[in-house]
Amino acid sequence: MTAVPVGVPAAPVLPPGRTVELAGRGTTFVRELGDPAAPALVLLHGWCANADLNWWAVFDALAADHHVVALDQRGHSRGIRAPRPFTLEDCADDVAALVDTLELGPATVVGYSMGGAVAQLVWRRHPALVRALVLCATSRTFSGRPKERGLESLIDALAPSVRLLPPAVRAEVAIRILSGRRKDHDSWAWAAASLRSHDWLRIMEAGRATLRFDSRPWAGDIDVPTAVITTSADTVVPRDRQLELAAAIPAATTTELAGGHTTCATAPEAFAEVLVDACRSVAHPEILRRSA
Repeated sequence: MTAVPVGVPAAPVLPPGRTVELAGRGTTFVRELGDPAAPALVLLHGWCANADLNWWAVFDALAADHHVVALDQRGHSRGIRAPRPFTLEDCADDVAALVDTLELGPATVVGYSMGGAVAQLVWRRHPALVRALVLCATSRTFSGRPKERGLESLIDALAPSVRLLPPAVRAEVAIRILSGRRKDHDSWAWAAASLRSHDWLRIMEAGRATLRFDSRPWAGDIDVPTAVITTSADTVVPRDRQLELAAAIPAATTTELAGGHTTCATAPEAFAEVLVDACRSVAHPEILRRSA
């Protein structure tokens, strides 16, 4: 569910960013680049990440023939802050509001891990705004294994105590847990700066919401072009679940990427190549036909 990267550059070059007001919902932060007249890609990061951590390696490659917009999802970094508990449905509605506000639709929605769950919900709740889907390292469900049940129980047990901690203390505790004994101190420092900006109470709620997500009853109804990118050695979202997602969606294509759940950062060139091809296959099929 998480896409917190390891081994990223100490200071990656990032595209311009700005805040966007979503009427009635709040203010979020987006990175945006590429030709506004090109087909739009909306990038949705994974749990505990943000737009920068999840997509830093692919911004330029995707912008060659797309209008790329990547947002921080609610509770994550500079995403929407709201008084009510986190839900994936609210995230999907945020995406729809962003597509409307920036006049992007219909757009190809690209989701990584938790972002893949949100992408599926965007299609279900706002089908007219979705041109295609690209689903990376994600699944129809994230629950059922002992490890996942244990994580959900841990979140439920910790939540009351976390609510009592000041936000800055919540962030430092989370960073200590996530950092472990990192040897790549420079790159981890950049990631940690992003992690400090999370609302960690909402992050815990996001973890619980993702663990409870289940699109198995309706994923088979997805009727837009869909590309699924699986990660071969994923210990967070098992490969067999990723393949089950692809098999459930009519005519979905599947590409396997060697590596684990953070391959988006640990093998950036390979990830960029696979993701660009996947996005072209659903948004620009004519390009692939001409090059065949």
